[in-house]
Amino acid sequence: MEQVKSIRPQAEVRYKEELDALAADDGDNRKPLGWKLSPRAVRDFILGRPTPLEYQGKEVHITKKYLGNDALVERCIITLTGSRGLMLVGEPGTAKTLLSELLSAAISGVSTNTIQGTAGTTEDMIKYSWNYALLLAQGPTRQALVPSPLYVGMEQGILTRFEEITRSPAEIQDSLISVMSDKVLNVPELGEDGLLLARPGFNVIGTANTRDKGVNEMSSALKRRFNFETVRPVGDVKLEKAIILREASAMAKNAGVDMPPDEGAAELLAATFHELREGVSASGHRLEKPNAVMSTAEAVSVYYQTMMGAYYYGKGTMDLRSMAANLVGALGQEPGEDLEKLRGYFSTVVRDRAEEVGGLWKDYYKARTALK
Repeated sequence: MEQVKSIRPQAEVRYKEELDALAADDGDNRKPLGWKLSPRAVRDFILGRPTPLEYQGKEVHITKKYLGNDALVERCIITLTGSRGLMLVGEPGTAKTLLSELLSAAISGVSTNTIQGTAGTTEDMIKYSWNYALLLAQGPTRQALVPSPLYVGMEQGILTRFEEITRSPAEIQDSLISVMSDKVLNVPELGEDGLLLARPGFNVIGTANTRDKGVNEMSSALKRRFNFETVRPVGDVKLEKAIILREASAMAKNAGVDMPPDEGAAELLAATFHELREGVSASGHRLEKPNAVMSTAEAVSVYYQTMMGAYYYGKGTMDLRSMAANLVGALGQEPGEDLEKLRGYFSTVVRDRAEEVGGLWKDYYKARTALK
């Protein structure tokens, strides 16, 4: 049977060769119980290594996958070696989910043991539920129990990811408290056999958007079970450009699109997102910040949309007018108000650079007619 190709391969699939090479090279490095790799190897997997590894007769390059704060990554790894969970907080689109996925893939070998927090998340979705046909036929047995991600994580000794935890009702969040304190989950229906003790390697990585603060605020009791790390937006335009090019190129490759990336367009887009997000241009001109999330993830989406338009409709070259039109789509929260702020950016910052620098900035300024 032909293997189905995933639209977005998980980290443990996408980087399998790198993970295998790191495991083979891990040697005598100290490794916590239940971990697939040592903390040193986990760090190398996420932040890259300067020299390749020899694995099965060839060189395997360990690439840098998280282009952010290296010290933050190291602190996250050390947190997960202990008994407290890890909570990644920050603005939307700051790669919290990516970091959570990479940590899970390297530590547990699987990143799909995930709870997605929503207003409709129930305790059954976190801990366990029942196959009611078996329950009626056999009564409460382990075979009739349907494990949810927290149960799976404890039973197998792997990480459980809880994405956007503050989107879940407070009482559902608090169902984690006793489990994270005692590392024990009790299933009363199973009687004496209903006590599940977490195997070594189990822990919880949560993510929460700062824009969701107050939606379902975490209780102080639950907060004490986590170490908090703030993931901040990319603060360097060159780094943001590199992320845009890397992520968009990877998406295009996975979609079977053979088209070279346009570095000039990526630089324009990175500057636009950075300056609008910060509310000030590189020359010190004050700007009105859009209400929309001007994250690096959104910039990648705009670039990729423009890339796909050029591939399928154009001649294989990025069209700045199309990119400007796709920028409008990124301002979906407050399209009227934010669109005026975007037009203001073009009529001041982009106009001045078109006059001073020319080149692509001049073409970018002409593309303002697409801001409708």
